[in-house]
Amino acid sequence: MEDRILLAHGDGGLLTHQLISELFLKYFRDETLKSLGDSAILPSLGEQLAFTTDSFVVQPPFFPGGDIGKLSICGTVNDLAVSGARPLYLSAGFILEEGLLLGDLEKLVASMAQTAQEAGVRLVAGDTKVVERGHGDKIFVTTSGVGQLVGRGLGTGQIRPGDLVLLNGPIGDHGMAVLSQRHGLEFEAQIRSDCAPLNGLTVPLLSRFATLRFMRDPTRGGLATTIKEIATASGRDILLLEKEIPVRQEVRWAAELLGLDPLYLANEGKVVIIVAPEEAAEVLNFLRGHPLGGMAAIIGRVLESGEEGIINIDRRREGRPHSPRGGQVYLETPLGARRLLDLLAGEQMPRIC
Repeated sequence: MEDRILLAHGDGGLLTHQLISELFLKYFRDETLKSLGDSAILPSLGEQLAFTTDSFVVQPPFFPGGDIGKLSICGTVNDLAVSGARPLYLSAGFILEEGLLLGDLEKLVASMAQTAQEAGVRLVAGDTKVVERGHGDKIFVTTSGVGQLVGRGLGTGQIRPGDLVLLNGPIGDHGMAVLSQRHGLEFEAQIRSDCAPLNGLTVPLLSRFATLRFMRDPTRGGLATTIKEIATASGRDILLLEKEIPVRQEVRWAAELLGLDPLYLANEGKVVIIVAPEEAAEVLNFLRGHPLGGMAAIIGRVLESGEEGIINIDRRREGRPHSPRGGQVYLETPLGARRLLDLLAGEQMPRIC
């Protein structure tokens, strides 16, 4: 591991994982923490509660489609939602830099209040600190949340060969919206963040479908990093079909222009859903009937053990040894070639959430 903190330690990719596994988990050894889920599932008085916390340092604090206030509510609501919980209560902590305009702060707080109301959650506690000019970056926000599990819990241990991977819409909108605002880039069509609370989508899903295996929102590190995390945690190989992954044309063009891969761009209103094949078509129809799922698609599947021959060939081509435990992610191109996807490595885009 590096001997100093780099910006890449915060991008959700390889260095983030090294920091967590080699430093934080070295000292914080709670069994609940070790699962490294979006939320910790807590047993309490016969009910199961989910608890999560997140910090937001996005630069700039205002961007097309959202702001750091809206983002802080959505991010914590969504971590609870994809863990199988109905979000209930939030707290918020603010670190403000001397010189921040009160008008800007009011806009951000009003945005938080509106988003919390839309998500049906209550903000019930908070704290504020102010640091000297030059010792912060206008505003940082930390939010924590508690939710109640809806039905049975989800987990990577439930994932089975043959399960299908669904996504509720196009990737890369948030990452490209923040990047264009940060650097003053203008494109023919304005790219807006997909920032939105997901619980209005996930709670009905959980109540309606019995074979949901797992959900996760592909935020930092993007879709590729999230799928790699799922594959590693489950010990299953996963195949993604590039032609089925929805990407808005303007995001694809902007990414190509800037030399970025949409698969690694951050999202803030998307959810990866893994479901048994017998219910996948119904789940897809449900998603497409929801405002946050109009462009939903089946983007891949969990590989069967019988496909091991193909997997071994690909691993040799990549110079990687075969692992009987699995955990690899393959991207099949429109031409039928396959390549390995791994965790984001490097600073594709810091300060994105």
